[in-house]
Amino acid sequence: MTGEIIRGAERDQAADPGSYAKAILNILADFSDEKARIHDTQKATLNILADFSDEKARFAGVQKANLNILEDSAGEKVWLEATQQATLNILEDFGAETQKVEQTNREMAKEIAERKRAEEAIKQLNARLELANKELEAFSYSVSHDLRAPLRWIDGFSQILLEEYLDKLDDQGQQYLRQVRESSQQMAQLIDDLINLSRVTRAEMSKEPVDLSRIAETVAEALRKTQPDRAVEFVIEKGMMAQGDPRLLRVVLENLLGNGWKYTGKRSPPRIEFGRTEQGGRPAYFVRDNGAGFDMAYVHKLFGAFQRLHAVSEFPGTGIGLATVQRIIHRHGGRVWAEGAVEKGATFYFTLEMRREV
Repeated sequence: MTGEIIRGAERDQAADPGSYAKAILNILADFSDEKARIHDTQKATLNILADFSDEKARFAGVQKANLNILEDSAGEKVWLEATQQATLNILEDFGAETQKVEQTNREMAKEIAERKRAEEAIKQLNARLELANKELEAFSYSVSHDLRAPLRWIDGFSQILLEEYLDKLDDQGQQYLRQVRESSQQMAQLIDDLINLSRVTRAEMSKEPVDLSRIAETVAEALRKTQPDRAVEFVIEKGMMAQGDPRLLRVVLENLLGNGWKYTGKRSPPRIEFGRTEQGGRPAYFVRDNGAGFDMAYVHKLFGAFQRLHAVSEFPGTGIGLATVQRIIHRHGGRVWAEGAVEKGATFYFTLEMRREV
């Protein structure tokens, strides 16, 4: 097309040189415009290519994002499957645990039923035992009272024989009569102790503050008066207070301090101590002496009625005192125990914890 314009311009130049120059200028102007359009077209093309490159990059980014989404979706799927499997496992475990709990509940229900039956049986047994004990105590009390009258007769007539008919008896007869009287007195003392044991078991109990130190001092003073020639050292801790029945607790201290007095009879110098320590976080009271002591192999016999670890000829007594102590302490909700060694003294401990009796 440009060639045609140039050839037309050459023809116009031959015909008119001025128009030829003008035509040339027009051609150049058109060429410049064409160049500008081409430049714009190229620029537009470059822009299109640039936009295409951006679109391609965006498309690649979108594709990558889609791939990432697909990968995440696959991971989420795996995680979901694992979660579902874990949930199934939990449900299975829960089912197994539920069965175990149900089995445990059945076993517990069975055990509770057995315990209730056992408790009911124990309750009935205790009721029968309590009734039997009450009947036995009533019987012992009645028999003890019935035996005292003939024993008084035996002792009284023996004394009359010794006083008024002594010259009619030879030495052996006199010895026999003295033994009869001594045995009747021992029997009377035993009956008195049995009556006292029955009384402390049957007696009503009170609960009030008790000054154990003061009671111990009065008991010690009474013991000194029985044998004023004995120099027994009493060590009594001051201010020992307790809750309980003052009359029964006096019986406890009379027996324990009396035993200390008796079993230190061959010791010089004799010493008896009444004090307090702790046992299981609560006060434990004790009576300690430096007397004859006892063999710990026989400690289980100490608190039984009629149980003695020493001969009557060596240390007099009926074997009821410590049994009485144990019953009184048990009625106060406490316990009593002893420690000792032969010829090294003994220590008797007791605790008190008042409870409402049934």
